[in-house]
Amino acid sequence: MSTLVQILIAKSPKDEMQSLTEACLIAGRGIEGDRYYLGCGTFSPNPPKPDFEITLIEQEQVDAFAKASGLAFTAAQARRNLVTTGVDLNALVGCEFNVGEIRLRGIRLCEPCQHLAKISFPETLNGLVHRAGLRAQILSSGTIRVGDVINTNG
Repeated sequence: MSTLVQILIAKSPKDEMQSLTEACLIAGRGIEGDRYYLGCGTFSPNPPKPDFEITLIEQEQVDAFAKASGLAFTAAQARRNLVTTGVDLNALVGCEFNVGEIRLRGIRLCEPCQHLAKISFPETLNGLVHRAGLRAQILSSGTIRVGDVINTNG
């Protein structure tokens, strides 16, 4: 079963990621309290764009990178909002899916960047190519919770 195992936000680009047990997602905006919802993320576009509303990453990819690199890399260091298990996020580009009762649409891969390498480990640039997650658009507003099922079947 595909599940949501962690919800992470940061109020600003310099703040550490904070783990939540539940969060309110607002269609067209993002996660309440997150830097991109507030318009102050490192790459916050003006006007806002759908692919900056929410990001996801697979816990399996975080673990694989940490093991292969020998680095103490965590999902919080990846700076993505939702951490999943049991789902191939790359396959969700261009697809709609649910996290709990909330509808999302995968927009594009969330590739590692120089900013991520600078604040975590330089090895992320090569080690997480095509494995650093998914950028998604929030299509319906509501609350998500750790443990919610991820449904990719329509």
